[in-house]
Amino acid sequence: MFYYETHCHTSPVSRCARAGVEETLLFYRDAGYDGVFITNHFLDGNIALPENTPYQEGLDFYFSDYRKGLDFGKKMGLKVFFGVEHSYKGTDFLVYNLPESWYRAHPEIIGMKTSAMLSLMTASGALVVQAHPFREASYIDHVRLFPHCVQSAEVYNALQKDFFNSRAEEYVAAYGLIPFAGSDNHKAGGSPFYGGMASETPVIDEADFTRRVLEGKMQFFRRAREEMPFGR
Repeated sequence: MFYYETHCHTSPVSRCARAGVEETLLFYRDAGYDGVFITNHFLDGNIALPENTPYQEGLDFYFSDYRKGLDFGKKMGLKVFFGVEHSYKGTDFLVYNLPESWYRAHPEIIGMKTSAMLSLMTASGALVVQAHPFREASYIDHVRLFPHCVQSAEVYNALQKDFFNSRAEEYVAAYGLIPFAGSDNHKAGGSPFYGGMASETPVIDEADFTRRVLEGKMQFFRRAREEMPFGR
């Protein structure tokens, strides 16, 4: 099997991240992962930028960690892919298979109604996954679900309690969504649990990953840190 991290934050782009790109990718290589999606918080989330930063300038900063990761990954033999985490009042969505050029061409997504934004992304070929749908926190006033605006949801998020992940499994089953998993990693090897998606053959690119997930050709996994590196 080939193992992929689908939900990962790096510093300095994500304000909440505690590890830089190189430290993060070195951890994943040594842990036996075959690829990593860098899914930093977008301009609508916990990004390390002033709120009044112009959109295109914000994108320059936003893509900087991914570009660094792409270059470093090639040198170390680890596949690095691009993804985005969008946020609406603590409700988060992972988006795959939309390139930088798409974001450059759609500044209107900032301030757009969440359901309309997700529909636009899906119509543009994106895979949209609701992250940790039952997460609770002091800054989240209520749980929001978007079952008709996403194709998938995380049934395993390594940072969440079993109770929240179990509710997510029930939600996905009830609405016929695709089960998904990720580590939500913010600190390289500093977490006790990890997860992601696995396939029998290597993932080529973001479009290939999207197709495989939508066709049910990838499976989610969870691992404790002491269970890595993966057996082959």
